[in-house]
Amino acid sequence: MTKASDVFTLKNGNNIEVTFIGRGGQLIGIKVPDAKGEIADVVIGYENVDAALAGDGYFGALCGRYANRIVGGKFELDGTQYQLDVNNGPNHLHGGNDGFNSRVWDVEPYADSKYAQAYKLSLVSPDGDQKYPGELTVSVIYGLTDDNELVIDYTADTTKPTIINLTSHAYFNLKGAGTGTVENHILELNADKYTPISAEIGTVTGEIAEVKGTAMDFVDAKKIGDACHSDCPQVKLVDGIDHNFVINGYDGNLKLAARLSDPESGREMQVFTDQPGVQIYTGSHFDGSETGKSGAPIEKWAGVALETQIFPDSPNKENFPNAVLRPGEVYKHTCVYKFS
Repeated sequence: MTKASDVFTLKNGNNIEVTFIGRGGQLIGIKVPDAKGEIADVVIGYENVDAALAGDGYFGALCGRYANRIVGGKFELDGTQYQLDVNNGPNHLHGGNDGFNSRVWDVEPYADSKYAQAYKLSLVSPDGDQKYPGELTVSVIYGLTDDNELVIDYTADTTKPTIINLTSHAYFNLKGAGTGTVENHILELNADKYTPISAEIGTVTGEIAEVKGTAMDFVDAKKIGDACHSDCPQVKLVDGIDHNFVINGYDGNLKLAARLSDPESGREMQVFTDQPGVQIYTGSHFDGSETGKSGAPIEKWAGVALETQIFPDSPNKENFPNAVLRPGEVYKHTCVYKFS
């Protein structure tokens, strides 16, 4: 029986090491060499397991049943109205007050020749859990390849029609956790469009807008700080970026969604997914009040999350991708973080 504090480690032959714990499947460390072979931990978090268990429960965690926001915590499915927890202003976020990030997942080694090492994480969410319909059975593979890919492979099925959107909530700083902000990181997105947000509802409006001519334009690679310091009204709403980007050419196959690099260390990370969106969040709510790795305060923009996903509030937006899962169907989602 897995415990919340149990620690699991994945290693490959290139000095990459991924560490996670049983509670939330939280990624508490990803150690990656830089251009000179120097190793640094590139995920924001805490110095030890006890601090991770006591601290921000979203750091590196698996989020669900519905990651991101649902307006008013309400959705209708097959004529029935559902009211979920409201835990983020007026909205439902990441499964509510008792999301998958706070659950202890069952963890066991997983053998597959494509991985240098892998684990399978399993969870059963009963019918009515988090006020969602259907018993949801979820499994997630964390696999590390010798091509320096951390693969997160999700599958789920349900006993009743329900909605689902799972993601991983790691914040990356490729210079190394505790070394300052990601303002000088270079971000490139395979996204000509994004979903604007509204101050009134605290999340997406339902519009799908062009990034061209806005601070949200990362089609040509640019510094994250260039966007965060801009006068763009969308940036001002959240003091940075907390937006869903529409991945170009979505067809359910694995595609490049993002490329993040740190010029100083030479580390680069590519993000691939088969999902229609990627939420970019620059950690604007960090205020230095928490102590992170190396004893450094976790400050505003200390890391950036790249969460592959279905769009926020998809169940309430007819023009957004489908988030409904029915009995007999299998939810599948693959996300790959490739380091170089």
